[in-house]
Amino acid sequence: MLDKFITPVIKPLLTPVVMLMHKRGITADQLTVVGFLVGLLAVPLLAFEIWYGALVAIALNRILDGLDGALARYANQSSSAGGFLDITLDFLFYAVIPLGFILANPEQNAIAGSLLLATFIGTGSSFLAFAIAAEKFKLEKPQFKYKSFYYLNGLTEGTETIALFIAFCIWPQHFAVMASIFAIACGITIFTRIHGGYHTLKQQEADANKAAENVPSSANSEVIDD
Repeated sequence: MLDKFITPVIKPLLTPVVMLMHKRGITADQLTVVGFLVGLLAVPLLAFEIWYGALVAIALNRILDGLDGALARYANQSSSAGGFLDITLDFLFYAVIPLGFILANPEQNAIAGSLLLATFIGTGSSFLAFAIAAEKFKLEKPQFKYKSFYYLNGLTEGTETIALFIAFCIWPQHFAVMASIFAIACGITIFTRIHGGYHTLKQQEADANKAAENVPSSANSEVIDD
């Protein structure tokens, strides 16, 4: 929900760092992989209840995630392969953070963490499934033209999820409550994406079929006129 407002603000701030990295020969894919590995460090830190250490790992992961796309665009290295790598590792990162809290306190966090992971699967699958169909119909991305995938809006997007992870690390004793509330919000996102995505694609298919039906009739009329 907040991504379309936050991303344009952050993007210009990354430019000086991106320029320096490009001069050093660093590639966007390298940043993507390094950022993911740094993010994975949060899991053992969370499991051993080193909350602020995990917070640093999460923050670094997000910074590197912002830099990789900016670097790819600056260096004209944007590609479907890079976009695939980025979004796949992003979703894996989102999944392992709740796992870290479950490992830290299974008795208190297991049910809420599992519920959150289940809804993460729902938001992720609805997002990616629509992106595939959107590519087929060449739908434009007015709010995220610099993204490799079509971003179907929702109540819970990247900005909200990272804010949640930060809150988890600051108030770990309230993980179960916050995770449950966010899982409900994710459920709303899943519903709106399925509903909106289904009807959007239905309309696209109807328009495509109508256009296909009109092509032969136009051609035949030209033949008759001749």
